[in-house]
Amino acid sequence: MRWGSGTGEPFELLVNQFGLGQILPLCSSSCMFYMKRRSWARLLRATGHQCCSSGKPAALCGNLFSWVTAKGQAPIKAACEGILCKTGFSEDVYNAVISRSVREGQSLLNARFRNCDENRKVRFESSKPEDFAAGEDGVIYAARSFQLSTDPTEFILYAKDKETQEEWQMTVKLTLEPAFTEDSVKDQKKIEEIVFPWQEYKHSSHLKRQKRDWVIPPINLPENSRGPFPQELVRIRSDRDKSLSLRYSVTGPGADQPPTGIFIINPISGQLSVTKPLDREQIASFHLRAHAVDVNGNQVENPIDIVINVIDMNDNRPEFLHQVWNGTVAEGSKPGTYVMTVTAIDADDPNALNGMLRYRILSQAPSSPSPNMFTINNETGDIITVAAGLDREKVQQYTLIIQATDMEGNPTYGLSNTATAVITVTDVNDNPPEFTAMTFYGEVPENRVDVIVANLTVTDKDQPHTPAWNAVYRMTGGDPTGRFTIFTDPNSNDGLVTVVKPIDFETNRMFVLTVAAENQVPLAKGIQHPPQSTATVSITVIDVNESPYFVPNPKLIRQEEGLLAGNLLTSFTAQDPDRYMQQTTLRYSKLSDPANWLKIDPVNGQITTTAVLDRESLYVQNNMYNATFLASDNGIPPMSGTGTLQIYLLDINDNAPQVNPKEATTCETPQPNAINITATDPDIDPNAGPFAFELPDSPASIKRNWTIIRISGDHAQLSLRLRFLEAGIYDVPVIITDSGNPHASSTSVLKVKFCQCDINGDCTDIDRIVGAGLGTGAIIAILLCIIILLILVLMFVVWMKRRDKERQAKQLLIDPEDDVRDNILKYDEEGGGEEDQDYDLSQLQQPDTVEPDAIKPVGIRRLDERPIHAEPQYPVRSAAPHPGDIGDFINEGLKAADNDPTAPPYDSLLVFDYEGSGSTAGSLSSLNSSSSGGEQDYDYLNDWGPRFKKLADMYGGGNAQDFPTRVPEKHHLKRTQEDHISSECF
Repeated sequence: MRWGSGTGEPFELLVNQFGLGQILPLCSSSCMFYMKRRSWARLLRATGHQCCSSGKPAALCGNLFSWVTAKGQAPIKAACEGILCKTGFSEDVYNAVISRSVREGQSLLNARFRNCDENRKVRFESSKPEDFAAGEDGVIYAARSFQLSTDPTEFILYAKDKETQEEWQMTVKLTLEPAFTEDSVKDQKKIEEIVFPWQEYKHSSHLKRQKRDWVIPPINLPENSRGPFPQELVRIRSDRDKSLSLRYSVTGPGADQPPTGIFIINPISGQLSVTKPLDREQIASFHLRAHAVDVNGNQVENPIDIVINVIDMNDNRPEFLHQVWNGTVAEGSKPGTYVMTVTAIDADDPNALNGMLRYRILSQAPSSPSPNMFTINNETGDIITVAAGLDREKVQQYTLIIQATDMEGNPTYGLSNTATAVITVTDVNDNPPEFTAMTFYGEVPENRVDVIVANLTVTDKDQPHTPAWNAVYRMTGGDPTGRFTIFTDPNSNDGLVTVVKPIDFETNRMFVLTVAAENQVPLAKGIQHPPQSTATVSITVIDVNESPYFVPNPKLIRQEEGLLAGNLLTSFTAQDPDRYMQQTTLRYSKLSDPANWLKIDPVNGQITTTAVLDRESLYVQNNMYNATFLASDNGIPPMSGTGTLQIYLLDINDNAPQVNPKEATTCETPQPNAINITATDPDIDPNAGPFAFELPDSPASIKRNWTIIRISGDHAQLSLRLRFLEAGIYDVPVIITDSGNPHASSTSVLKVKFCQCDINGDCTDIDRIVGAGLGTGAIIAILLCIIILLILVLMFVVWMKRRDKERQAKQLLIDPEDDVRDNILKYDEEGGGEEDQDYDLSQLQQPDTVEPDAIKPVGIRRLDERPIHAEPQYPVRSAAPHPGDIGDFINEGLKAADNDPTAPPYDSLLVFDYEGSGSTAGSLSSLNSSSSGGEQDYDYLNDWGPRFKKLADMYGGGNAQDFPTRVPEKHHLKRTQEDHISSECF
């Protein structure tokens, strides 16, 4: 039978060619199986595995491997590469050295498991899962914290295929790491040589180099070495240095990475050295990589890893985490009770003796009741009790001095340190509360609540204000109705007996209570309550004057409304609960009567009416009227009680129905809308609806113009019989009758307004404006305005009349034709005159001082009357001005006089309208004259020319008695001023 290999070559030829006939007998079962499956790859893998694992010469397997390599077929080549891989652990027994103290989660070792099938999923398990666990990557770590014993620890590590459940196993032996000393390290004088590992094997006619699968052991270097430095460690060499010139180097932290310069290497010889002392507490190990290159920098060997472990020296003392440790323990605790844990740390290697601490108690204070009340676990620092007798009432606190020593507590070589542990003995309820007396007494007035009637005192030896000291009181007898309770005073721990329900002296005069005292927490085991934890409380009730009370209260009676005043309504009396006190007298009075309908007899409590009872009153709610009465006794002190009388008023037909609404509006249309009306009645059924609606017979126009139709028991419609009714307001009487017995009816007037409406059915604005009227206030305001206007007009007329009279009174007594003001002649000469106000003063100026540009006419304002405005301020004239310019001087004086409201009119012409009696102008008689008017000779006036003819006729002719003796002041003043000016100018 011939089977194909996938390359066209018969199987027998392959067997004969590569000598597989020598192998197949060893693998007959596998061979036959895989031949049946017609799979070359499985056949090659099966035969190769059994061949190589059976210890046969390599030549038997080598031919097969060489053939697969030469063929280069991918499926067969992949299968043949699997022949070189064996699934399973690399070692049957794995030895590891670890430190004594193992922490939970600490990685211990990495199991080397070779998985030849990438699709295979393997899980790892430990035979001691409580101590050791394995991850999916084969890393073994501690499942808990423990101390490794000096004897080797063994367990089995299993690897299981998750699908096929195929299993592999390996034995793991853990050995305690030996302690290193500086002397033992110094004895190693020989320098170790590390060679880049290579191996050669012969295949066919040529040699092939294959890298060895082994790890260089770490280099151990003690810390704090004294040198000399640099100190040689190892020599790194390649076996190719015989044929090539090589250069060596190291990289990593401590070499070319921080901290740099600690390790150096001779590039020629490969000698690795350390340059200074190391400190394990700073860096515990260094991981370096050694490199070998040729002179051109080409890598000759693969880098190798070098691990340098710094060996710990005992150069650090133990340090406690706290200098003072505080712990508590309950009094009465049994021996072996855990108290607290003290912890110290050592910077040295915790896995070596230098970091292994031991604890012990140096002293205990006080030493009562035993000097050794506590002990400490020398490895963990746990403090526990070792003796009984802890009593807080005797010793409340213990102070322990704890010492921690490294080197496993070796007093000779180990370093030590101390700390203080303060242990407080906590209280337990080993002392029950005890009453200070067997019987307590108290009293309480009747009907009083929330009153403390007795104060119960107890003693307790436990620590105050703790659950073991706080007392809880409970009543065990004597109060079946629960009228008393006991509160605990949080400060004094006393029991306060308090009344919570009223007590009636007439029912109970005395109470005898039984009270027990306990703590908030139960008593300690073995402690019993003594008899002193129970006491008796005797409480006496004091009788007091109580308030009388009405029976029943409230009292309900039923009465028809309309009951007239003076009728007896009912009797409402009270009772006095004080049966054992001196007989008292009750008096009655009214406390509340909103409608003032009732009165009560002060002696017998009979209630009579004082007004008619009306169910429709505002004081009646839901047919019920309430009144309150007071009953008072004459006790000491006087007491009173109240009672409520409720009167349920029955309805009678005492109210006639009324129409609603009182006013209605309808539009002036050919077919006016009907008006809906409603009847209302304050009475209730059966004295209310249904109602009857009708129109009266008189006047006849009502029924002629209107009609009413009932549409329901309470509603009706009022309609207009006529097709047209003039716009206006009409009063329509409607007769409404209720259903009472006897019936009650009334005539209600409904005001109906007819108006012109818009398309929406609303009255137009014109109708509203026409129908609008003015109120009383508006009319009064209009009248007041008219009166004020009339008064103003009248005042204006009176003022005008008075002004005309004043003007008539001011007319001159002389004839208007004789008024000299109308006959003043104008002269061309300079002098006085009303119209000659423009003076040429150029002739008055000094020629030597006048400048051509300074000659300007000055306008002079004429003042005929005194100004009424405020007086202006003018600059003060100099006392003696230099009259250099007479014109300026005169102008300045004239301006000052014109603008001065207080100056007399010396420099202006005054026009006097009236010179009679009462004139504001003064008399001119003050002017100096040589003789009176009667002695003057006025004939010289004839010589003055025609202009003075009128004056000459007045004073020159006739007798002196027929002419006035006074010269008109106006003309006299004018002439005087003219003469004055002329005399000044010339």
